[in-house]
Amino acid sequence: MNIAIDAGNSRIKWGVHDGNRWLDSGVLATADVAWLSEAADEWPAAARVAICNVAGREVAASIADLLARRHAQVSFLHASAEACGIRNAYERPWQLGADRWAALIGARALLGSTCLVVCAGTATTIDRLDASGLFRGGLILPGYDLMRAALASNTAQLPFAEGVFRSEPRNTMDAIVSGCLQAQLGAVERMFAAIATEPGACCLLTGGGAAPLAAHLRIPFQLTDNLILSGLVRYAESL
Repeated sequence: MNIAIDAGNSRIKWGVHDGNRWLDSGVLATADVAWLSEAADEWPAAARVAICNVAGREVAASIADLLARRHAQVSFLHASAEACGIRNAYERPWQLGADRWAALIGARALLGSTCLVVCAGTATTIDRLDASGLFRGGLILPGYDLMRAALASNTAQLPFAEGVFRSEPRNTMDAIVSGCLQAQLGAVERMFAAIATEPGACCLLTGGGAAPLAAHLRIPFQLTDNLILSGLVRYAESL
């Protein structure tokens, strides 16, 4: 039995996996990390726990403390030069975000072909994984909501927009929404162009901000709900 915990900047996602399927899962705001103890009380004590955390040391310490009372097998995933069939071409492999590393491990478990791994959350990350299992590098940009928030916070006359996506926007709300989405889509599609001719090339799209991108992407993609958690399960099984 494995428990996977993905502590992100905005949300903490968790899931209980029996080796074949997800038995239970949940999500809470990262600010409410203490409430994770209520879910943890229901988890099998003998289960292995694998965690990736990009929310800072205080959140990591809180999770470790609340799990220490019940679980003996707790591991935090950190990027390395190699793990679970993935090789890391980052200049300093340990500086790669644990969430990106987990997503790459999850992607490799799903596909044996070249792929683009896109995690859309507070930030959007776009990572290239080749058919041999080599992570070749990737992009980090502000997420769709963060882009809209930045315009609202740093300009005098632009609101936090709730418009709709249009190819030729004719009002400010639609112009902001369409501009922020086009920036996200353009980054993904430009990265995909470099692998588009490779056999079986695909984009794996995950994260809380994935849905707006999925509605407008013009490349082959799969929407994958638990990619990071799946990567954590595979990591736990490798220990």
